Amino acid sequence: MYNFHVDRQRVPHPVITNTRQVASNQILFSYDQRTDMGSAINLSNYWIRSNAGPNGIASVNMGDMLSSSNALKPEMAIIRPIDHSKMNFTMTFANRIPSGILYILLPCFVNLEGSSGYTGENWGPFSMNMFIGI
Repeated sequence: MYNFHVDRQRVPHPVITNTRQVASNQILFSYDQRTDMGSAINLSNYWIRSNAGPNGIASVNMGDMLSSSNALKPEMAIIRPIDHSKMNFTMTFANRIPSGILYILLPCFVNLEGSSGYTGENWGPFSMNMFIGI
């Protein structure tokens, strides 16, 4: 189990700013700062919560704790940058995104460009990291 006891004011890190579904099996998401590409495209640094429980794209239920065992797996999806900004990415799933279900994208351990070792979450109170499958 991961513990997120990090002082956000003293440890600079990218924060997810928006998430939206752009295709039947794909979401687009963005960070507020340039990311370290290795940590940003590492699928094991991501979880997706669902109000319908784990399914073809979600790895955890709304009440589940995040752990390495319930992070997204390589057979579930792939993350790719969509430009050279190191801020905008797509996540393409092996399965279609079920419609009418609330999802929350939860990235952790994503470092700033040129940094490493960040051990906290990459979302905040103003993150728009929720989407409803369409």
